[in-house]
Amino acid sequence: MSGDVPRDEAAPRVVIADDQALVRSGFSMILEAAGIPVVAEAADGAQAVEAVLRHQPDVALMDIRMPEMDGLEATRRILRAPGAGSCRVIILTTFDLDQYVYAALTAGASGFLLKDVSPEQLVAAVRMVRAGDALLAPSITRRLIERFAPPADGRPAVHADLSELTPRELEVLRLLATGMNNAELAGRLVLSEATVKTHVARILAKLGLRDRVQAVVLAYETGLVGPR
Repeated sequence: MSGDVPRDEAAPRVVIADDQALVRSGFSMILEAAGIPVVAEAADGAQAVEAVLRHQPDVALMDIRMPEMDGLEATRRILRAPGAGSCRVIILTTFDLDQYVYAALTAGASGFLLKDVSPEQLVAAVRMVRAGDALLAPSITRRLIERFAPPADGRPAVHADLSELTPRELEVLRLLATGMNNAELAGRLVLSEATVKTHVARILAKLGLRDRVQAVVLAYETGLVGPR
């Protein structure tokens, strides 16, 4: 890309995986123009896994429907691979409620973007995920889970025992799963936002979760919160 764009050494490094060359080139141009380096592009899931293992980017933008290997399987492999570093996956989709998006979230993806996202939203999303935040609003995650998650009755918990959490942390997780952001949590619990952030960080650490999206998924799958 153009050498006129100043390169931020702290900028997230990105791999773009999509079977449409126009989508890849368009996203690449947007990110490069914002000073975010695109270190590789991939036309299918297998190429995406290879590119992530080779370049160890901070973020992978991953289409779901691709030939050879779809984005869901590629996401699973990337997030399981020791050689992938700390790469986070953002799912690209043309649908705002897609059952495969839910499956990707449960596989460990950090959120999803619609392909008609604005340039500003794309850049902000990549930076946000690199910083460790979830890309989805918990309320959107909740809609996905309520629509696509199997019933909790009769299913074993899929994760660590929530007894690891203190009563206050359980309360924070329960409210987090209803779609509240940090400011809303702080107001509801009469705490500072800094204290809320500390509680959320401890919840993620204790349960071995990557971000708030996974926390919301876990809250539903363990039965801590149920569909309304």
